[in-house]
Amino acid sequence: MKKTWWKEAVVYQIYARSFKDTSGDGIGDLNGVTEKLDYLQNMGIDIIWLCPMYKSPNVDNGYDVSDYRAIMDEMGTMEDFDRMLKEIHSRGMKLILDLVLNHTSDQHPWFHESKSSRDNPKRDWYVWRDKPTNWESIFGGPAWTFDPKTNQYYLHLYTKNQVDLNWENPEVRYELYDMIKWWIEKGVDGFRVDAINHLKKDYTDMPNPEGKNYVPAWEKMTNVEGLQDFLEEMRDEVFEKYDIVTVGEANSVKAHELSEWISEDEGKFDMIFHLEAHETWDTDKDADWNVGSLKEVLDRWQRSAHGIAWNSLYLENHDRPRTVSTWGDDQEFWQESATALACMYFLMQGTPFIYQGQEIGMTNVPFDDIKMFRDVETKNFYRYNRMHGVPHEELMETIKKISRDNARTPMQWNDRKNAGFSEGEPWISLNPNYKWLNVEAQEMDEQSILSFYKKMIFLRKSYKCLLYGETELAELDCPDVYAYTREFENQRIMVVSHLDSDECKWALRAKGQLLLSNYQHFEERKLQPFETRVYLLE
Repeated sequence: MKKTWWKEAVVYQIYARSFKDTSGDGIGDLNGVTEKLDYLQNMGIDIIWLCPMYKSPNVDNGYDVSDYRAIMDEMGTMEDFDRMLKEIHSRGMKLILDLVLNHTSDQHPWFHESKSSRDNPKRDWYVWRDKPTNWESIFGGPAWTFDPKTNQYYLHLYTKNQVDLNWENPEVRYELYDMIKWWIEKGVDGFRVDAINHLKKDYTDMPNPEGKNYVPAWEKMTNVEGLQDFLEEMRDEVFEKYDIVTVGEANSVKAHELSEWISEDEGKFDMIFHLEAHETWDTDKDADWNVGSLKEVLDRWQRSAHGIAWNSLYLENHDRPRTVSTWGDDQEFWQESATALACMYFLMQGTPFIYQGQEIGMTNVPFDDIKMFRDVETKNFYRYNRMHGVPHEELMETIKKISRDNARTPMQWNDRKNAGFSEGEPWISLNPNYKWLNVEAQEMDEQSILSFYKKMIFLRKSYKCLLYGETELAELDCPDVYAYTREFENQRIMVVSHLDSDECKWALRAKGQLLLSNYQHFEERKLQPFETRVYLLE
């Protein structure tokens, strides 16, 4: 297993729109990121992952790009970006950007040309058909929209304003490769590549026995045969020519498939984000979260990757609700569950990712009106389900659990106006708990969630076995305890996380030095609710 800088790093994801606003317009900006770099450096962050800041009409908050080589008006200027990048590098940190390669905005000049006429040179840069397939888009509704001017339909796997590029056209691919190189030459250190498993499609109808207008078509648009050829070309033409790190968003990939995606011999990316672990929590049911299933999934990824590939480790991102509110207990055991979950994932083999606000235990929002939500996916979900007769109350219960806006409310810096996020009216409402849940309140508290994250980061950087050691799952009598060991070059560390609100009997069966705990007082033969401990074993 090769040793390299990004394997030893800790990544912090910034959703800049909600991070820090310096202009007073209520929208976070690049200068706000620059302003908070010392905070990130003091935490121990090595890499910043910045969500899209490209020019965009913001139908999907930047994931609808209208110019890949310009900065979104709300975010600032290219000079602001260059200054931010310089300040990041001056602190010894690195920057990776979000790359949106599956689609562009319908406001992109390429699409303006493409839809202008059937014989335009860029007509084939997007996907046009006389007769659409019966696919449903990922955000709900049809996946095709009719253009009356040219009398054809264009494809969009997401909103009708996010138009799918035609990756079968080599002109499209190489134009995108040139754009990627342009950012690397500016000094960017890598990329998180959005929706990468959708580039290849199988343009045939889905079975439709119920005669619906459109049906989910995941298998027609995900990991279709031939996708790896596109990814291999992008790796060979761009990625492998530079010392950068690449992370692909490939939600549907399973552990047994990781070799062609991320192995050192044939992988196309350094890491991928998968969804298997998050699928152990079923948002459509009231059943308890299954810790046993989580252990089985994460252990499979740890074993499958060891020695040949590298895992990404994450709990939250801009597309997931807050984990302390779903897998944890954001009421009685807020601090305990936030830290127990953190320790559970953070010290496995792989590169850990922290999403903004996760390090202070930010929670889901108590929005009770659909008008308070801003996310296009949430609004589409509500609209299409209301059209099919689902009651408002039922939809709101689901939305409050799963909406992406749970992770997108402004960063809670202090207890003052707008949580210190902006002097203006924020683009989305604040979580009202910012009055007590904020960075300033936790920075001087040794028992805070923020302090626990800092200790974890320091611990990970202090022991090589927490970087390159093999992970072995420890089988315990308590079903809700997730325990594993990391072993490397005569170092052996055990991580124990109790992920339930009950107490359970447990005893360390070896001699060890306690390195980290989220309780000040504990009993040797009992784990308290959401208690976590880390031991250096003899």
